[in-house]
Amino acid sequence: MNSQPLISSGRSRPPRVLIVRIGAMGDVLHAMPAVAALRQRHPDWFIGWAIDPCWRELLQSSAARPLVDRCYVVPTREWKRQPISLETLSSIRAVRRELRGEQFDLCVDMQGSIRSSMIGWMAGAGKFAGSADPREQPARWMYGEKIQMSAAHVIDQGCELLGGAVGESLTPAKVELPVDDAAEAWRDELLSQAAPEGRKFAIIAPSAGWGAKQWPAERYGAVAAALAQAGYVPLVNAVFVGDILANSVVDASGGTAVVVPCSVGQLIALTRRASLVVAGDTGPLHLAAALERPVVALFGPTDPARNGPYGTASRVLRHASSKKDHTRHAATEEGLMQITAEEVIAAAFDLLQPTR
Repeated sequence: MNSQPLISSGRSRPPRVLIVRIGAMGDVLHAMPAVAALRQRHPDWFIGWAIDPCWRELLQSSAARPLVDRCYVVPTREWKRQPISLETLSSIRAVRRELRGEQFDLCVDMQGSIRSSMIGWMAGAGKFAGSADPREQPARWMYGEKIQMSAAHVIDQGCELLGGAVGESLTPAKVELPVDDAAEAWRDELLSQAAPEGRKFAIIAPSAGWGAKQWPAERYGAVAAALAQAGYVPLVNAVFVGDILANSVVDASGGTAVVVPCSVGQLIALTRRASLVVAGDTGPLHLAAALERPVVALFGPTDPARNGPYGTASRVLRHASSKKDHTRHAATEEGLMQITAEEVIAAAFDLLQPTR
C-alpha cells in the first residue's frame, strides 16, 4: 500500500475527502466506481467532488446516502474562454475560498491534468495525492503523495489511486446513477411518440471528443436503418438542438432514425430503457456501461483495454491497424475507418439476439 490509513487514533470527526475530476462525462463515470467503493466502506465520511457544472447531474441524487455529500462547481471552461478577465479571477478566488473553507483532510486528483492539480492544490487539504504518472506530467509537481498504478483499465486504476491515497485496498463498486422525476417523465413522453406501444429502441451516439475517434455519420446511418428494419426505433443522441452530425445520421438512415437532443439527466433516463447503445469511445458509451445496458463500442486511436466498456454485455470493435494516439486529429483515424457498417450491424444483432 502506498500510504498510511487516513483514520488515526484520537480523530474527533470523520475524515473529509475531496475528489477532483472535473470532466468529461466518460472520465467522471470512470472515477465513480472507486468513489462508490469508498462510500460503501466509510458511509460516515464526508466526500466532496470538484466538477464542471455541465456534468454535475451525474452526481446529483436524492438518496439517503448519496455518492457524494457535496459538489463544488468549477467552471474551468469559462475560465479558459476569458483567462485574464476580472470575472475569471473573482471566480477562481471564490472557488479557492469555498474549498479551503471545507478543511479537507485529503484531496485526490483523479484527472491528472495541470488544471485539476491546480484546483486540488487550491483546496489546501492536509494531504494531496495524485498519480505518479499523470496524464500531464507537470501535474505531479503539485502532489504531496504520488500513487503508483499498474492496472490496465482506468476504472481499476481509479481504485488503485483512491485506495492508495486513503491507505486501503478498494475494488470497483456498483454506481447508482441519479433518478430524476422530471427526466423520467420527459423520457416517457418522448417514447410515447417515438416508440409507441412499447417498441424497443436503440441509441446511437455518433459524436466523439475529437475527430479521430468519430466513425463516419453515413455508416451510423446504415446501422440505424438496419435496426429500424428489424423493428427497433433508432434514436440518435444529439449534443444540442440543430446538431449537424446527428442530423446527418438521420439523413443517412433514410429518415428511419429520430434525433434526440437531451440533457445529461434526460440521457440517463433514456439510456436506462435502451435495448442497445452503439457509440465510439465517448460519454454515452460509458454511461450505458454504467447502467449495464448492452453496447457496441467502436474504437480507433484509444485503447479499449484501458477505456473500453466495463461491467456490461458488449462487443468491442477495433481494427488491428489502429494504434494508440491521443493527438486530437480532426480526421477519422485510419484504423477506425476500416470498421464497416456490416460488422457493426452483425455485432448489434449478436447482442440483441437473446431479446428478439
